[in-house]
Amino acid sequence: MRTIMVLNTKGGCGKSTIATNLASYFAYEEELNVVLEDFDPQGSSTEWLKVRPEEYPEITGIRAWKEPVRPPKDTDIVIIDAPAATYGKDMTTLVRRADTILIPVLPSPIDMRAAASFIHDLLLQGKVSRKQTKIAVIANRVRENTLVFHSLEKFLKSLKIPFITTLRDTQNYIRTAERGIGIYEMAPSSVYQDLEQWEPLTKWLRSKRSLPIESK
Repeated sequence: MRTIMVLNTKGGCGKSTIATNLASYFAYEEELNVVLEDFDPQGSSTEWLKVRPEEYPEITGIRAWKEPVRPPKDTDIVIIDAPAATYGKDMTTLVRRADTILIPVLPSPIDMRAAASFIHDLLLQGKVSRKQTKIAVIANRVRENTLVFHSLEKFLKSLKIPFITTLRDTQNYIRTAERGIGIYEMAPSSVYQDLEQWEPLTKWLRSKRSLPIESK
């Protein structure tokens, strides 16, 4: 069983959007048994699962902020939607659960400064420093060819961790959230740009580069 966590201490950076789309990708495209653990008391991922149509592949949801976290024995992939404002011992406890951590960062000076501080703290975590947990960053809700985007791109490329992909700011993610599905479950003609942007991420997640040393 593999665990992928979407984590950033800054709120509003799109963690739930990425977590739910990852869950739908592994369930729909890879045909794996997926568990979505929602550690965020806001419950955005849990609400997404509530409206998921029955005809789509089942994803098991766990309200991890209020109930025991016990994935079924046949689980292939666990996706963790982590809460904001997680520091100190709480962060250490969460990081221990993950094989891979994805960090979404928004194109704003405030978010970049917050991400720099958060990533500095994350790199000091034992499992991360020993490479028993792999981490990578994603530029999220981006409008390309803007000054702030170029600043974000330069910032992310300056980090000593993989910068995997850029996800655009689009209504498609709002539509999927409303329907309880992911972009891989929408008509390809309406999300082809988004699928192209997700390809580097899914390719990286399928590669050994995203796996902890002990799993290679």
